[in-house]
Amino acid sequence: MPQLEAYIYAPAAVFLFGLGWFIQQWQARARSGRERQTRELEEREAHDKAIRLVQDARLEAKEEFFTARQRFEKETEQIRSENRRRVENLDVREGNLDKKVAFIDQKEERLDRQDEDMRSKLAEISVSEDKIAGMLTEQRQVLEEVAGMSAENARRQLMEEMVSDARLAAAKSIQQIREETERTAKREAMKIISLAVQRYASEHVAESTVSVVDLPSVDMKGRIIGREGRNIRAFEQATGVDVIIDDTPGAVLVSGFDPVRREVARQSLAILVGDGRIHPARIEEIVEKTAREMDARIREIGEQTCLELGLQNVASDLYPYIGRLNYRTSYGQNLLKHSLEVAAVAAVVASELGLDPRLARRCGFLHDIGKAASHEVEGPHALIGARMCRKFGEDEAVINAVEGHHQDVEPTTPYTFITAAADAISASRPGARRESLETYVQRLENLEQIAEAFDGVEKSYAIQAGREIRVLVDHGRVSDAEAAVLAEEVSRRIEGELEYPGQIKVMVIRETRATAYAR
Repeated sequence: MPQLEAYIYAPAAVFLFGLGWFIQQWQARARSGRERQTRELEEREAHDKAIRLVQDARLEAKEEFFTARQRFEKETEQIRSENRRRVENLDVREGNLDKKVAFIDQKEERLDRQDEDMRSKLAEISVSEDKIAGMLTEQRQVLEEVAGMSAENARRQLMEEMVSDARLAAAKSIQQIREETERTAKREAMKIISLAVQRYASEHVAESTVSVVDLPSVDMKGRIIGREGRNIRAFEQATGVDVIIDDTPGAVLVSGFDPVRREVARQSLAILVGDGRIHPARIEEIVEKTAREMDARIREIGEQTCLELGLQNVASDLYPYIGRLNYRTSYGQNLLKHSLEVAAVAAVVASELGLDPRLARRCGFLHDIGKAASHEVEGPHALIGARMCRKFGEDEAVINAVEGHHQDVEPTTPYTFITAAADAISASRPGARRESLETYVQRLENLEQIAEAFDGVEKSYAIQAGREIRVLVDHGRVSDAEAAVLAEEVSRRIEGELEYPGQIKVMVIRETRATAYAR
């Protein structure tokens, strides 16, 4: 039985093995055929793609070649056109140059002919000059024989007679000018007196040129003076005022004609006395600080005054000038109070005439604003004030009123006449002004102006009621020898231009400072 199974299973196994091997071979052939077909298909597609790429590349190359060829032809045509234009320009310029060369040749020929003519004329003139010189010599000899004197003596005598006649004519002119000036001064004085009308009443205290600083003790006077007077000299030099220390108990006087300087000096000295530290460096520091605070205070006064008067649209840069009027005087009359009086009177007059009182008040208030400018600014205060108002954008009516209230220009509006009348009323009322103070202040200002007009002068201060002027010079521009010469020149200038009682001491101060720091 087992053998029978073996005979049965063995052929079956061989058959199955052969069948499996046949199926495997058949599948391998089928798979190989499919792969070959796929590979042939991919090769055909790659071949077609390569053919298309080559065709596209050829087409693109043809297009680029065509574009480049067109661009080249266009550029070539432009270059040819430019070359043709340049050739035409060169032809034109060559023609012009030929014309210019021909013109220059003609001009040279003409100049050559003129040169020859000039040489011949110069030769003729030279001959004529020789003849004239000979004739003049003969005539001079004849005149000298007739007159009995030489030509030099005759010339000297003629010059002496001309100088004598000129001196006589100048003396007569000076006398006429002096007489005319006296007549004009009398006429103007009578005119001013006739304008005196008491219309506006106001309290007024004459401005003083002296301020008092109280001292806590008598010893403080010695500290103010300092060793060998160095503190008081430094203070007077920094402030430009005169410090008077006398036997008055518990007080020191500060004297100066400029109210701003005097107030700065008074406040600075009060601070120094209260602090107790008094030396030159501290003095300079306090004076500079007080001066800055004074500037701020002046601006505040100007702004507050405009608010009280109801003046609108006033330029902020005008406030310091308005505030400075509070520290200026005219014949002893405070200019800010005077301006307020003129503004009030002008407003009343304008209302009575049916005009704008606000505009009249503005004209009256600003009419003397030019006096707030430094005395170094040249020109009448009315013209200076008009320039300031024009600069700060004031109305033309205000500008004309400021410029014409002293008849410096022709009035163009009724407000100019109103301002002039109000100014005369304020100035003419009894007790408003005091001429002696104004004359004194003007003399001191003129004294400082004379000193500051010289080259190398930095500052000048008139002290001792105008009996002494201290001139501070730049040590780099004025030497010691030149300082002595400068003092002599300033004194001669003062003698020639000012009238003053007694004598004036001119002191030129040349100071050199050396500073070092120990670290």
